[in-house]
Amino acid sequence: TGPRDGAKAYFAALNARGGIDGREVEVRECDDGGSGVGNNECVRKLVEEDDVVALVATTALDYAGASRVAHARVPDIGGQPIGPAYDTYPYLYSIYGSLAPRNGTTGWDGKQYGGTEVYRYFKREHGARTAAVVSYNQAASAAYARLVVQGLKAEGYEVVTEQVDFALPNFRAVAADIKEQGADLVFDAIDSHGNARLCQALDQVGAEITAKVTNAQNWTSTVADDYKDAPRCRNALWATGSSRNHEDTGDAAVREFRDATKGLKTHSQWQLEGWAAAMWFTDAARSCAGTEAGVTRACVDRFMNRDEPYTADGLLVPVRFERLAEPPKTRRTCVSVARWQDDKGWVSQGDMNDTCFDVPQLPYRP
Repeated sequence: TGPRDGAKAYFAALNARGGIDGREVEVRECDDGGSGVGNNECVRKLVEEDDVVALVATTALDYAGASRVAHARVPDIGGQPIGPAYDTYPYLYSIYGSLAPRNGTTGWDGKQYGGTEVYRYFKREHGARTAAVVSYNQAASAAYARLVVQGLKAEGYEVVTEQVDFALPNFRAVAADIKEQGADLVFDAIDSHGNARLCQALDQVGAEITAKVTNAQNWTSTVADDYKDAPRCRNALWATGSSRNHEDTGDAAVREFRDATKGLKTHSQWQLEGWAAAMWFTDAARSCAGTEAGVTRACVDRFMNRDEPYTADGLLVPVRFERLAEPPKTRRTCVSVARWQDDKGWVSQGDMNDTCFDVPQLPYRP
């Protein structure tokens, strides 16, 4: 719901100012319930029945309808790339960009690529040497954990792998082992509820870690509640991503987002990324508004394919779509980093556009 809430807030503020060229943006929502069947139904309803000009801030656990979106040539703007769809199909534009050909085959010959910038950051800034990676004994979790382990090893870390049972997780045993192995960092491939229990266990065994590293999905204002039983681990929480910290109110674009979302009970990085996705669509639609044909799917798509990277008024690390024939061996990648402090909330660590590294790109199968 985070990306949806951010996008809706942006469009509400936009419409209050008169919309695009005097026309309001009409938002149609569809909840796919997290299933492929539901997703196909949402695609049918939005693309075929409602005839939407674009999809914005899509968050699909199982994007089963992705090929139909591409076939209908509907631009899908600023989606969260939970599965491989955004590295597979044309007309799909992830909030993080893509260098892949996107011709119907995932990545390059079925392999996607990821960088090691997060691991490089903690090695360079905090002298971290040993990292634990915690996953469930469940396919998607284990696959993501393998990618993390591969990246850590490429950056020279000693890696401790921990797997917990999805049905009956014994986090205390994992925490005790992490303490014994002297891990500086803890990475995970588990859900937010599991993370809270892992943190609690780390506190109970007295593990002293430099950072418990999480991603944009868990970069939320609910940390104090979610981790209420783990004060030490909570204050070792670090989040990394590709968008400006939603609590960085010294930045004018973040302030605008916060002012427009004052009514929401919680704030999150995914909301800010949904807001950025809505801004992206709006900029695309504005580029079409003065033309004879007006705001069409084809015109919006042309804007998405421009050469210059997009930053959503500085809220995003510059986003590119390049369609490279060969996967890049290395890439200069910038990372947004924040850490949780009880008295201050999420505190940005340097500027994301200056925290950049030339890092190897490692292959993985989705």
